[in-house]
Amino acid sequence: MDERVAEAAEMQGTTNAPPRRWLRRTATVLTATLPLLGGLLPAATAVAQAPASSASSASPASAPASGEQGTGSRTADITVNALTPSVPEKGDTLRITGKVTNSSDHAITDGELGLRVGPKLDSRSAIEQNAKRKGYNSSADGTEVTGKRTSVDVGSMRPGISRSFSLKVPVQALKLRDSGVYQIGVALSGRTRGVGYEQVLGIERSFLPWQTSDAENKTQLTYMWPLISTPQLTARTESDEQQTPVFRDDRLAEELAPGGRLQQLVRLGKDLPITWVIDPDLLASAEAMTKRYLVRDENGKEVPGKGQEYAKQWLSDLQDAVRGEEVVALPFADPDLASLAHKGKYVPGALGNLGPATKRSEVAVEAILHTEAGTDFAWPDQGALDPSIVDVATSAGARNVIARSDHFRDTGISYTPTSARPIGGGNTALVADAGLSTAFDEDLSKPGASSKAVQRFLAQTHTLTAEQPAQQRSVVVAPQRMPTAAQARAMATSLKALNDNGSWTEGADLSAAAEAKPDPRATRAVPGNGAYPRSLRAQELPKEAYEQVRHTNAVLDDFQKILSRQDRVITPFGTALHRATSTAWRAEEQAGQDFRDDVEDYLTGLTKKVELIQKSPITLSGRSATIPVTVQNNLFQDVDGLTLKLESSRRIGLDVGKEQPVRVAGGHSQSVKFNTTAKANGRSVVKAQLYTKDGQPYGKPMTFRVNVTSITSAVLLVIAGGVLLVVLAGIRMYTQRKRRGPRPDPDAPLDETGADEDADGADEDGDKPSRNGTENGNGTGPDASGAGNDTGRESGGPPGPGEKVNR
Repeated sequence: MDERVAEAAEMQGTTNAPPRRWLRRTATVLTATLPLLGGLLPAATAVAQAPASSASSASPASAPASGEQGTGSRTADITVNALTPSVPEKGDTLRITGKVTNSSDHAITDGELGLRVGPKLDSRSAIEQNAKRKGYNSSADGTEVTGKRTSVDVGSMRPGISRSFSLKVPVQALKLRDSGVYQIGVALSGRTRGVGYEQVLGIERSFLPWQTSDAENKTQLTYMWPLISTPQLTARTESDEQQTPVFRDDRLAEELAPGGRLQQLVRLGKDLPITWVIDPDLLASAEAMTKRYLVRDENGKEVPGKGQEYAKQWLSDLQDAVRGEEVVALPFADPDLASLAHKGKYVPGALGNLGPATKRSEVAVEAILHTEAGTDFAWPDQGALDPSIVDVATSAGARNVIARSDHFRDTGISYTPTSARPIGGGNTALVADAGLSTAFDEDLSKPGASSKAVQRFLAQTHTLTAEQPAQQRSVVVAPQRMPTAAQARAMATSLKALNDNGSWTEGADLSAAAEAKPDPRATRAVPGNGAYPRSLRAQELPKEAYEQVRHTNAVLDDFQKILSRQDRVITPFGTALHRATSTAWRAEEQAGQDFRDDVEDYLTGLTKKVELIQKSPITLSGRSATIPVTVQNNLFQDVDGLTLKLESSRRIGLDVGKEQPVRVAGGHSQSVKFNTTAKANGRSVVKAQLYTKDGQPYGKPMTFRVNVTSITSAVLLVIAGGVLLVVLAGIRMYTQRKRRGPRPDPDAPLDETGADEDADGADEDGDKPSRNGTENGNGTGPDASGAGNDTGRESGGPPGPGEKVNR
């Protein structure tokens, strides 16, 4: 019943419980001392002090200071979601909001949240130790802040119950004196079943920088603000005049959209004292998205992208943000310098790609952002260096290499030195501070993580300045390459707090950091090859990746030589080959391999669109003949600069002629004819091969069979004699037919005997035709006297010679 009443009171917003706590403690003391009154005053005094001390620390016998989660001072879990202002000043009110959760198996009663102020932390290592500490420690966690409205009552809480809270404490009540970093903690005091006294059930720590006046020598803080993304633009384009680009997916649109990672980085960085560090490939990809573009969906189908407006707005905002600010351009597509130094240098031509990537970056930034960019800085992954990485990083013109202090260690000094270190050969290593650079590496989307990271970063910068108050130093911060949106917000919150309220740092450009006076006591020797971390070496691109890029590049060189519009392949494939060895593939190994395979396969497919059409076996008769070979061009542009050559595999006297030039219009084919001669009979295999102008074979050869048959003089004479006999026989037949006259019409009717025949056969003059076809009485018939009259069908005798027989 008491528990339900307490919970109801808490839900109504019961706060500010110091008077009630005093009454509770007084009641406990009286209860303990009444039985002992009557001469036992010393013992009663001891009993009265025991509960009072238990209010600030747990009994060692029953509640260890830092036990398992859900017991002792870890009974409750406290999360601080916000602490404002991050850098308080005199007269401010500190507001802390968060949530408390009962993570034990027992109910908590009489819960009360209060603020504790610990001792001033004088070193950076002390800050790190306190950040990692779990549980409550009475000597390290300080005393509870007392006064009006300095605590809040949370009442009773069943297991698993959470409650939000808000503390508002005047800074004056904290009683901060000297400048420095103070540990503060939000602690829950209360009771649990089986423990009859009040104890600290949970605590969450943070850090509060306190500066009473401006530092004499402010630290020059250079913060690199990276705009880098995983490569998304492929080598594939549509065949239209605009060459519509194809992206791996539409993730870049999500990053550019309002609230996206890249959109947040630009919006937040606009008014901060930072140096923009940009991968120009990101700019080129965003610009490509401002027009029509395609993306591959989950099934590999190319569909229209939807990020045009996001890309336009992002580029416009970025142009405004970088105007008048320092911009550093990484080599195009942010190549993995360590992988190139350790693996790629063994592949011919790999090192030569770094120079063109640097030049392409400079041009891209000026064309898209309309500002000049420095290309004098190289940034290996996580700032890990060895001599080979320095050699590669500076081979393309960079003279400043970004390192990190956890890889480039200083010995013999107890403070943080200036970042700039001369390393020989006119080169400088800018050793970024590891603690500040990794301050926002964790998942800051979790409750309370962002606030903790911000206060820790501010505390580190404050203590760093206090290490050498009489000496001004220049410190570089190189955060993770691709911060999340939550990380970007935490980074911006920290820098804004330093810029607005921090009186111990001042912003500086990266170029200024490179020119800062080096500390003579700082390490200048580049770590040896064996010092490179194994964990980072395991993430490097394999040698095979650079060999694959080399092969693809060689195919591209041969292919572009035959094209009438070389720019349509040089630009998309040239940039894609830069992306193929990006540092981003360390975190996405399989995606990087898929990207390289896609570039190679697509280029190979294009080269196969110019090919020789397979011929079937042919037969050559005679001493000479023409062999046609067809070249097909399925590209959408003309092909020139090729020659076609035939070679015979057998020495049978087959001369296939000289090589022939080839020029084929886009989408057409051309038949190339070769005049051949044969000196002997036999079979031969002929190989047809295309060659570029410099004599390099292009595409696969095509082979076909040729059967050669040679015809002799004797055979020709026989054929001629046969033709002559046929002609003579035809002439003789024609002469005989001419002599016989026309043949009778086989369809004419036969003559009838009797008077009817005479009557029917008479003409108009009373004459009738002769049976032999002549007129009567004209003496022209063979028998003018009538001997030639028909003897009738009855005679049965054969007709005389020369007679026409009607059949």
